Amino acid sequence: MEQYGAHISVIICVYTMQRWVDICEAVDSVRRQTLWADELIIVVDHNPELLETCRAAFADAIVVANDRTRGLSGARNTGISRSTGEIVAFLDDDAVADRDWLAILSQHFKRPEVLGVTSTILPDWKSRRPGWFPEEFLWTVGCTYKGGPSRLQEIRNVQGASALLRRSIFAKAGGFSAGLGRAGAKLPLSCEETELCIRAKAAHPDGCFLFEPATAVFHKVTAARTTWSYFVLRCYAEGLSKAFLTDLSGTSSVLKVERDYVVRALAQAVLRDVSLAFSRFDLSGFKRAGAIFVGLASTSAGFLVGKLSATDKRRAAPVRA
Repeated sequence: MEQYGAHISVIICVYTMQRWVDICEAVDSVRRQTLWADELIIVVDHNPELLETCRAAFADAIVVANDRTRGLSGARNTGISRSTGEIVAFLDDDAVADRDWLAILSQHFKRPEVLGVTSTILPDWKSRRPGWFPEEFLWTVGCTYKGGPSRLQEIRNVQGASALLRRSIFAKAGGFSAGLGRAGAKLPLSCEETELCIRAKAAHPDGCFLFEPATAVFHKVTAARTTWSYFVLRCYAEGLSKAFLTDLSGTSSVLKVERDYVVRALAQAVLRDVSLAFSRFDLSGFKRAGAIFVGLASTSAGFLVGKLSATDKRRAAPVRA
């Protein structure tokens, strides 16, 4: 494969010593790339102990403290400001990239209209995957889900666990929104990548984002993220995030992908799982169908609460003379 010659900066955002083993494995996966990054930037989110540990352990990396708002968006924006690459890559601190991750994804930037690329994100289950867990909801654990993109194609937005973005979009569209993205023990809000990509597309009407299935990262799924309580909470938080997204963008048309997903993928999944339950006398089929209903209801509840909250804030805003 002829390798693309652009300079690449890889950013890994970290926040807790509890993920130290994961962080080391993520960093090692970047070091083992067939196409070496020009720089690896590790951004530590307001954790002095972790900052010193990273500086001692990763002498070949640029280790910096998040000097923006606490949380993932602030940390990513700090990394962007410290980076110099024409291509800025993001890898989650609990993910491990295939050795050809950078080589394959970076090839697409030979096309000037490509603004960003994301890869397949596969779950690395640290405990047994629950029988009730539907593949259509793998997005709740930050992975590529059934019913989503599955071939090389244009997409609305990249996924932050595995994304390469053209540096120029940040100059024109700005960075990640501090109002979205995870921050400590708060609700696991998301959609910061979606909101950024929508702004970038508006600033570059001829640009596009791509899904590339030929390479992957493996995203660790802990036992704590395979519980019913986390599933419901994550779905609720996604609904909140989507409500905030529509408020920021000023239109509900940004959710066309989600509407198509509900009508097409989830409806088919319920029919499939119920049919399997009857034909094979497998109760897991009923459980997965039930999980789809619960997940959809939780997401809808979060969206409604988010929209009502946004409406209340607008009503309370002072009127300028």
